[in-house]
Amino acid sequence: MKNRLNILFVIESLTLAGSEKSLVALLSNLDSNKYNVDLQLIKYGGELEKSLPDYVNILPPLAYVQFTFQPWKDNIKQAISGYKPLFLKAKIWFSIGLRMRKRNHTEIAKLYWETSKSTFKMSEKEYDVAIAFAQGLPTFYVMDKIKANKKVTWVNTNVRFTKHNMDFQKEYYKDFDKIVAISEGTKNHLNTIFPHLSHKFKVIPNIIDLKSILKMSDLYEAPWDKDNYNILTVGRLDNRMKGMDITIETCKLLRDKGLSFHWTIVGEGTFREEMENYIKNHKLENHLSLLGATDNPYPYFKAADLYVQTSRSEGYGRTIAEARLLNLPIVTTRFDTVFMQMVDGKNGMVAEMNPEAVADAIELIMKDKALYSSVKNYLKQENKGNDDSVKKFDTMINDLFSAKNSL
Repeated sequence: MKNRLNILFVIESLTLAGSEKSLVALLSNLDSNKYNVDLQLIKYGGELEKSLPDYVNILPPLAYVQFTFQPWKDNIKQAISGYKPLFLKAKIWFSIGLRMRKRNHTEIAKLYWETSKSTFKMSEKEYDVAIAFAQGLPTFYVMDKIKANKKVTWVNTNVRFTKHNMDFQKEYYKDFDKIVAISEGTKNHLNTIFPHLSHKFKVIPNIIDLKSILKMSDLYEAPWDKDNYNILTVGRLDNRMKGMDITIETCKLLRDKGLSFHWTIVGEGTFREEMENYIKNHKLENHLSLLGATDNPYPYFKAADLYVQTSRSEGYGRTIAEARLLNLPIVTTRFDTVFMQMVDGKNGMVAEMNPEAVADAIELIMKDKALYSSVKNYLKQENKGNDDSVKKFDTMINDLFSAKNSL
């Protein structure tokens, strides 16, 4: 094999989210003597970009994506002047398609690629390995527009495709050399939708960079009133997979019970305006704060009394892993992969997926000091490391080339 392999990673952005943190952790722990790494982002400006190791080369923005971020009036002027009329056509068809019917995230990605595929150029550089580090647009882009000897796609959630979407997705996934699931649960789910591809599946858990997180948790003190019972949630402000509608309704129920607490949510997302309106309409300002995104939420984990997550679905649940790492008791909903980490009644509480059940679990762990102390002690004794993920990555890359000795 060559001294270094040329690898391309593609991900939508490096905002403060689970798969994005995992990619940064992976890149930070790879041996730079083994790999030359290029990184293609779809959207730039994410909080985690500055956390990338120096050896990673961030590629320039894609032309069509830059075009779509501009106002319509600028797009039209450019098209009239003869600049990329195909770009304008693609953006119009995508906009029309969005308005024709309601679509979930995977269908939006499919529509985007169907309307804009022709606007993306083939890569000039040829890679040894190209990796789509998320389902959706990165997967389509890597398969159709990147020249590479081997191609890998990452699946970091339990994807669900409508019948209308399934055939389209199958045509892409079948051509990848490896399909990485971030957990056994995600692998089992993939096996239900792509059983004919099971020979390509490989499990590589999300990398939790333990030393880095512990160090970052000491960089500053969370500006909280220590006399309050401080509840923390970290995640995208989303009312679907992340269940932030359950979060705010739970907060109201706790307030109505007369409990004394303050709940801080770290993150950004499209559900923010609805959350702000709910907080205002129900006079929750003294009980619930939307902090926004930060590239270092770990001092908040360290200072909190309780971590709460109300997800409807997770490929793994990275923020739960981070709470466990910092010995922070947890209340979470019974999402699909929750018991990969949670031991109900031991390292926290697992509640049914509704505000009433979550509020009851929070009230119990707040009031029962013996239970809280027991959970805290259990967390301190848990095995939380996953140092073998980098080794699994290296093994996968070696296996891709060993059969035919391609290099």
